[in-house]
Amino acid sequence: MKLWGGRFTKETNQLVHNFNASISFDKKFYEEDIQGSIAHVTMLAKQGVLSEQDRDDIINGLQQIREEIRSGALIIDEEHEDIHSFVEAHLTERIGDAGKRLHTGRSRNDQVALDMKLYTRKEVSEMRDLLKELLESLYRIISENTDTIMPGFTHLQKAQPVTLAHHLGAYFEMFRRDRGRLKDIYERMNYCPLGSGALAGTTYPLDRELTASLLDFYGPTQNSMDSVSDRDYLIEFCSAMSMIMMHLSRFCEEIIIWNTNEYQFIEIDDAYSTGSSIMPQKKNPDIAELIRGKTGRVYGALTSLLTTMKGLPLAYNKDMQEDKELVFDAIDTTKGCIVLFRGMLDTMTFQKDRMRASAEGGFTNATDAADYLVNHGVPFRDAHGIIGRLVLYCIEKNVSLGELTLEEYQAISPVFQEDLYEAIRMETCVSKRNTIGAPGKEAMESVLASYKNYLEQS
Repeated sequence: MKLWGGRFTKETNQLVHNFNASISFDKKFYEEDIQGSIAHVTMLAKQGVLSEQDRDDIINGLQQIREEIRSGALIIDEEHEDIHSFVEAHLTERIGDAGKRLHTGRSRNDQVALDMKLYTRKEVSEMRDLLKELLESLYRIISENTDTIMPGFTHLQKAQPVTLAHHLGAYFEMFRRDRGRLKDIYERMNYCPLGSGALAGTTYPLDRELTASLLDFYGPTQNSMDSVSDRDYLIEFCSAMSMIMMHLSRFCEEIIIWNTNEYQFIEIDDAYSTGSSIMPQKKNPDIAELIRGKTGRVYGALTSLLTTMKGLPLAYNKDMQEDKELVFDAIDTTKGCIVLFRGMLDTMTFQKDRMRASAEGGFTNATDAADYLVNHGVPFRDAHGIIGRLVLYCIEKNVSLGELTLEEYQAISPVFQEDLYEAIRMETCVSKRNTIGAPGKEAMESVLASYKNYLEQS
């Protein structure tokens, strides 16, 4: 059954039908299509456009169809052009002429706009929930590792000592921003397009406020042409998902590096690793690598959708049908990656001794040694040069700054005294940094309290 065809005298070519049809993918939101139709006929009856009997027959028929699809008793076949025609055809077959009145006062343009908004709204909320679960896992690990010293890096070079809590706190901030972006998208998109018609509204006395209320929207959209041609919220969602995937990918890159024999900062659980078909010793971080790889797939959806929309005149154009497969795939990919990443993170073991030893051996306390000189009256630029010479000396002797004798220090600068060793201890280097956002224990305790409050309130 087609929802059009009266002015056509020939059947659509089968290849054209297949190319034009969307039911292979838009069947994904049969729930939303039926939900929207129930709200629509409820409003039509309230406005006197439909009789109460027609309303009841239609709603009962739609509910029966929904339950049968859920149970598998009714299979969505691909003979129909889209999910809308599938539902309407089965409804009419069951209840007769009343089913033909379902489409009164609406177009497929505003119908599909509604279905996509309802579906996307649900997915935005579910993704926010998944990110919250990930943040809860991060919070647990952070709170357990405020004393776990590790090297901080710039340019992948050891820079200054931090804690594992501080390092992972950076990712907490990233994923918290991601949740905020999703909330913003929800707030902007949550207006109902149903009642906009094809592009110019309708002559029927629709109560769009009621329809919006029945579907838990904040209200109706304000321009019918924009309503049926707006895909901004999908582009925003793809952009937000791209950011989520970028953050997951950065984290995965670090996990992959930390998992190497050269670093050995972590041990990935066997359940989230794979082996080699030829090298029996291998334990590969495939989940982290796949998440890193799938990031490009989500980027592709964003780029494709932007490209599709960039040249479209108002109002609806069939090009917009291309939004669904892209967005569906991006959603499934991102949600799957969040779930798998959290599982990998929850089962990961952190090699704390190895992390600390790496911090000790990488001159990460060099800045603190320079600060020691500054605090004893040496200009910073001179202190920088003195420590640089000491680092070179250590490299030649293959020792750390903490392993030099006081005599060796004083041979380069007489300013050094016995209290230097306390000043350049890893714990001292970290604990002295207590400004907001720093890795010191006092600073981290304040941050942890704010993280806990955020998780409890959001």
